[in-house]
Amino acid sequence: MLSKYIIPGQRMELQAVEKSYLGESSDKKVYISKVHDILSDEKLEVVMPMEQTKLILLPLDAEYELFFYTTSGLYQCFARVTDRYKSNNVYIVLFEVTTNLRKHQRRDYYRYSCMLDMFSRELSNKEEHEIGKDEFYLEEGLPLRQSIVVDISGGGIRFISKFSYPKNTLIYIVYSLKLEDKEKQYHLVGKVLSSRKLENRVDEFEHRIQYVDITKAEREEIIRYIFGEERKNRQKAKG
Repeated sequence: MLSKYIIPGQRMELQAVEKSYLGESSDKKVYISKVHDILSDEKLEVVMPMEQTKLILLPLDAEYELFFYTTSGLYQCFARVTDRYKSNNVYIVLFEVTTNLRKHQRRDYYRYSCMLDMFSRELSNKEEHEIGKDEFYLEEGLPLRQSIVVDISGGGIRFISKFSYPKNTLIYIVYSLKLEDKEKQYHLVGKVLSSRKLENRVDEFEHRIQYVDITKAEREEIIRYIFGEERKNRQKAKG
């Protein structure tokens, strides 16, 4: 099953799992890594994750939830650390898969730190009633306010501004991303999950936004942009 969907070099995430006293799963820190090799349908080698320049020594016998980003979607399984070693100057973690690999519809998305200009405003009452329709009604000429996106994901954004939006406000968002040397402007609708005043910053607010009106193609483009920027950053670091 693993070799059918997973290939060496694929990007992946590892999320530590422990059992709480209630017997429920409790998630810990998420690490970014990649698949080194598939040894069998039950065993795979993963490049040992790093934070900055420090190797993360995953504990033996610890259980992790693994997420694989493939061309056919996101796949997930649970696995146990059985060994750690060095092979051809690469530090490896050997995992034994303990559950079946399954396609995963994920609600959370990896967040990428960035600095992007963004413009936004609150939706009008008429616009709010149009959300979800094939052709979204948008009032023209209403003023937009500028802010800075500081992280982005397939599920939403976090931005800093000189103004605040009340929690649960629906806002119209405009920003641009560079995809394959072409710049594309996105016009999206988001819901304010939180808004807080930043400490030691004069009249600056941080907002967390969840997309509520976005197409599947737009979401996939945003995720592709994030992967592309991460790849560029890794190449710069190596250079």
